[in-house]
Amino acid sequence: MKTVNIGIILGSTRPGRVSPQVGHWVKEVADQRGDANYEIVDTSDYKLPLEGTGQEPGFIAWSEKLTSLDGFVFIVPEYNHSIPAVLKHALDSAHDEWSNKAAGIVSYGSTGGARAAEHLRGILGELKVADVRKHPTLSIFTDFEDFTVFKPAELHMNNVHVMLDETIAWSGVLKTLR
Repeated sequence: MKTVNIGIILGSTRPGRVSPQVGHWVKEVADQRGDANYEIVDTSDYKLPLEGTGQEPGFIAWSEKLTSLDGFVFIVPEYNHSIPAVLKHALDSAHDEWSNKAAGIVSYGSTGGARAAEHLRGILGELKVADVRKHPTLSIFTDFEDFTVFKPAELHMNNVHVMLDETIAWSGVLKTLR
């Protein structure tokens, strides 16, 4: 099987966000495995307009980036029992580019981001993305110092590896459908 390309999508753009810390941690763990090509995909880099024709530079660059990937790991904070609006907009700004790909989820929040992860699963299903069941749930109370400095507990490592195992396997299989 050919190596798959996995985008680690940062799902927040707020000032002071911690998703880059979490995303880079996942990438560091993933890169040590050597089983796929991993890259950080920061939604804030794409400047997706709320209105447009789909031909704006941000939309085109976003579409091209998603098309180049075989699977995803979403780094998703929980905002008001859901995913951030910017992530929902990024998901809605493409369609076919998501189809027949796999995704893992790493969530964080007061309840480990579990509610956001479950909401994201429903959206991914509509976009024909196969999400894997195992996912690390990071607590803002125990995995972040002063709610801002990411210091993950060792117990999350197993969940990260299982999530990556499943995401890589599904990404490889689904690649044959595209």
